[in-house]
Amino acid sequence: MAARTHAPQPLYNCRAPDFGPAGDRGPQACQHPHLSAGRCSRWNQQHENLEKLNMQAILDATASQGEPIQELLVTHRKIPTLVVELIAVEMWKQKVFPVLCRLEDFKPPNTFPIYMVLHHEASIINLLETVFFHKEVCESAEDTILDLVDYCHRKLTLLVAQSGHGGPPEEEESQYGTPMQELQKQAELMEFEIALKALSVLRYITDCMDSLSLSTLSRMLSTHNLPCLLVELLEHSPWSRQEGGKLQQFESGRWQTVSPSEQQKLSKLDGQVWIALYNLLLSPEARARYCLTSFAKGQLLKLRAFLTDTLLDQLPNLADLQGFLAHLALTEAQPPKKDLVLEQIPEIWERLERENRGKWQAIAKHQLRHVFSPSEQELRLQARRECQVKHWEKHRKACVPAAQGDRAK
Repeated sequence: MAARTHAPQPLYNCRAPDFGPAGDRGPQACQHPHLSAGRCSRWNQQHENLEKLNMQAILDATASQGEPIQELLVTHRKIPTLVVELIAVEMWKQKVFPVLCRLEDFKPPNTFPIYMVLHHEASIINLLETVFFHKEVCESAEDTILDLVDYCHRKLTLLVAQSGHGGPPEEEESQYGTPMQELQKQAELMEFEIALKALSVLRYITDCMDSLSLSTLSRMLSTHNLPCLLVELLEHSPWSRQEGGKLQQFESGRWQTVSPSEQQKLSKLDGQVWIALYNLLLSPEARARYCLTSFAKGQLLKLRAFLTDTLLDQLPNLADLQGFLAHLALTEAQPPKKDLVLEQIPEIWERLERENRGKWQAIAKHQLRHVFSPSEQELRLQARRECQVKHWEKHRKACVPAAQGDRAK
């Protein structure tokens, strides 16, 4: 990437993001407008703060003069807060949104602010993808790294499941008759993009195998068996497809045709999977704890078919993985371990669900009145933000590939 002659202008005065009450020091004190009695204006402000951080972090990543957003998030211990916010939005989508859709009065213009909620999760995971490239960011997540690993696992499981359904919809493929159907189509596309971002975040977490807790290693290798899940992702490659006899890959929010001369080139997403597999299988911490059962052995040996000379030329370190698989083929599978293990359990999802159990109907009805029935002034503000979001779709074509290019190295 060509060097910049000047640093990008900041979008706002850099400061710690305000996602909770003054003086909060961690996830226990974080407020969640998605699961509380907040008003539309509060949701708007929370999202606007996050969008500014997100865009500034990307601009910082494309410059060669440091990354102040990443440093601020670490210094002010905001990474745990972002993880809690991410889980809260995901829970809202699963618990509150279905109830809202069943309410009789939930119809346009009430549905309009939901666009902000859908963008909110995407903005958080995009921000985490940008900053998690730095090891100190991963370490600053503290205990919430367990919840983030669980989140990424859920998203990758959705990717594998979706691979049998042809991938996300194309905007021009069909015309929907109602705003709710249009919203559903956009939600499916955004969910797919979020899952791809989660894959990158997971890869950056695996870069820190030597500093992860034993509980996190156990969660990744034993509870979720991430190596085998990643093998399935490589097999199905949900971000690639054949369309009209041409190879297409999903990149920058849409399907793009790959020219014949570029088809042997390793895609960024495939590269993330291979690097994560390398870290999960060959790091000393993982090799000491991963139980190579007969199932795991069978799954991992499928990788040998993908390790071509062309791939090894692009990722030479995979020669070590090739040697590991050759040795694995000659060794006996291990029986499942039955050792008594005391481990830390992710608590954010469980805590949020426990605190709000039995309240989903009441939350949905309150939000219908106070959040999804915005005033005319709030609608105008939301419309202006929607214009900014659409402009960002054009702006990110220059910023995001540049930032991803740096991180894929």
